[in-house]
Amino acid sequence: MTDIVIYHNPECGTSRNALAIIRNAGIEPHVVEYLKTPPSRALLESLIERAAMTPRALLREKGTPFADLGLDNPDLTDA
Repeated sequence: MTDIVIYHNPECGTSRNALAIIRNAGIEPHVVEYLKTPPSRALLESLIERAAMTPRALLREKGTPFADLGLDNPDLTDA
């Protein structure tokens, strides 16, 4: 069993490239297609904490409704 887990979207070129890099290194990661199996809130909170990031830092801004949803508002909290 591998310790590497990739939360993967097969429609995303960046995700496909990351998976290819891992596999080309001779590692077969545990692949979770997050659109089919969404992570729980608890898992997301754990991953965010372990990555030492904020939820906002993980959000994709380009090509998404990020601004339309008001997520670019600096007054919003991460709660």
